[in-house]
Amino acid sequence: MSQHPKPDQQPAHIVLGVSAGIAAYKAVFLLRILQRDGYRVRVVPTPSSLEFVGRATWEGLTLESVNTDVFHGGGADHVELARNCAAIVIAPATADVIARIANGQADDLLTTTVLASDCPVVIAPAMHTQMWRAAATQENITRLRNRGYVIVGPEDGDLASGDRGAGRMSEPEVIASHVRRAFGASGDLAGKKILITAGGTREAIDPVRFLGNRSTGRQGIAIAREALRRGAEVTLITSNIEAALIPQGCSVIDAPSAQDVYDSVMSHLEHSDALVMAAAVADYRPRVASASKIKKEENESAPPRIELTETTDVLRSVSSAPNRPRVVLGFAAETGDQDTVLSYGAAKAKRKGADYLAVNAVGADIGFGDVPNYVYVLNQEGSVVTQGGGTKADVARILIDLISQRFDTMEA
Repeated sequence: MSQHPKPDQQPAHIVLGVSAGIAAYKAVFLLRILQRDGYRVRVVPTPSSLEFVGRATWEGLTLESVNTDVFHGGGADHVELARNCAAIVIAPATADVIARIANGQADDLLTTTVLASDCPVVIAPAMHTQMWRAAATQENITRLRNRGYVIVGPEDGDLASGDRGAGRMSEPEVIASHVRRAFGASGDLAGKKILITAGGTREAIDPVRFLGNRSTGRQGIAIAREALRRGAEVTLITSNIEAALIPQGCSVIDAPSAQDVYDSVMSHLEHSDALVMAAAVADYRPRVASASKIKKEENESAPPRIELTETTDVLRSVSSAPNRPRVVLGFAAETGDQDTVLSYGAAKAKRKGADYLAVNAVGADIGFGDVPNYVYVLNQEGSVVTQGGGTKADVARILIDLISQRFDTMEA
């Protein structure tokens, strides 16, 4: 299979092939995941699959024309699709489509595109158990595996027929993780181990209450997705993040408090090529956490006093560690106008000692949650080396580009 160039030179799209099965509705969710990962997706359905999910749905979601015919409009669309294709994923893949691809048939736009391409191909079978177990299907699957195709699933579960058994299409996030892996095998971060923290820590006051912050972890998650997409082996240290946000393909470590983050980061430094500290780690914690709930009735004369103590500065500790990763990138959330944010950021960059510090302004409508973000990336001297914004995925690409370029410089 062909080697893939770096992201600024990547082929234009991923082809999402959809064949005629009830699981076609799940391909809509797969499309959205791939788009969220930053891919441009061209949907190529088989003619019969449009009975399950119509052309208007695919065109509305991709803003691309959707065809099933090889010579639609008088041109050889399959050649153009294959030439500019980074990867092909077929989900669901029926027994019929699997058989045609395995035997080199090319009688619609999807199968001709597969035959004309030399990019990674991921196939997610979906069919009745008896069809999946049939000797002909298993022979076809073996033939495709021997050609280097990635077969994902199928899973055991409830089937559309009412039966239960093998044949259920794998979930979209699972399929997407294999697409990332197949695409990333020759990406610019292939072979690199990247440690990423994400989320916001919580410091216990008592068993019910805590000191926390507004971080949702979405920026750290976007960075993990981008690193995976480009071939990195990602370890993700999460602090109080919704499980549904965490991408498949990461090694995940739960670290609810600042001390947990410190312990997890320090224990993984030696085996990491880069560290991205995107988590919002508390600067202070209660000196003593109450073993039982603090009762209002017991403190009617005056509110209880909570004495605070500093937490360990994780980023500063890493930056001065003898076994620190080759690239260390931290985050600093600041409030105020641009000059104020950059002034605070520059002072912090000099103090922390990381290679880069991504400084972002935060407030009610920027920074936290599913809202736009904008970062100024400073070096150790406090100078801006790059900046940019947009969605969390846009910012993730800016930061991973910078890390990749740093690796290139070190390895030149």
